[in-house]
Amino acid sequence: MSGHNKWANIKHRKAAQDAKKSKIFTKLIREIIVAAREGGGDPETNPRLRAVLERARAANMPKDTIEKSIKKGTGELEGVDYQEIIYEAYAPAGVALYIYAMTDNKNRTAQELRHLLSKHGGSLAESGSVAWIFERKGIIEIPKEKIADFEEFAMVAIDAGAEDIIEDDPIQVITTPDMLTEVKDKLAENGFEGEAKVTFIPKNTVKVTGADAEKVLKLVSVLEDNDDVQEVYANFEIDDKELEEIMSKLEG
Repeated sequence: MSGHNKWANIKHRKAAQDAKKSKIFTKLIREIIVAAREGGGDPETNPRLRAVLERARAANMPKDTIEKSIKKGTGELEGVDYQEIIYEAYAPAGVALYIYAMTDNKNRTAQELRHLLSKHGGSLAESGSVAWIFERKGIIEIPKEKIADFEEFAMVAIDAGAEDIIEDDPIQVITTPDMLTEVKDKLAENGFEGEAKVTFIPKNTVKVTGADAEKVLKLVSVLEDNDDVQEVYANFEIDDKELEEIMSKLEG
């Protein structure tokens, strides 16, 4: 899993440095609207909304944009009716892709994704083909420099209800989705503030190198650039050094 986690960390860094704030905001706005529509506009009683609002503030989204998005979700303001949909696909070298999208036009999104996959050596898969590979989990990420004593931190996290702890940078605390908010709050009470989200983690990975690794990362990158795509989850394993080199090339 180290390569996969490294990729997630690089994506996080890239997003933080990304000059195209409008694209980041577009995806966050859709998440806010859907979260407010599904669970109401109060983040205190809507954990999903609370989590996305924390990410929106971290991305420096203007307060009025956040408030308007919530009101569109609750119906106080007119807004687009976004639907959540999962697309299952394969990348080169048999890598499984689990693509989470929010769209107002499923036909358009499916057509665009089919085109991108075909262009970059991938293909859409039948429903259920790759879903079994991924587990829905909560994840809390805390910068490593904020943790002076890892052993002490690990004990606090386990006592709070964490399933697993990955010692990387950032430190990753894995929980069940329903325990995410509770674990995050207990960590914060002990001085360990982190960013929380629900994600999908692969049960097994596929090792890729060389040209295949470059093709897989290029495909994932173009899929994530699509406005309708919120997240792309994949089960590849790439050596950390090679991963850094390829990502630097793609960013350039």
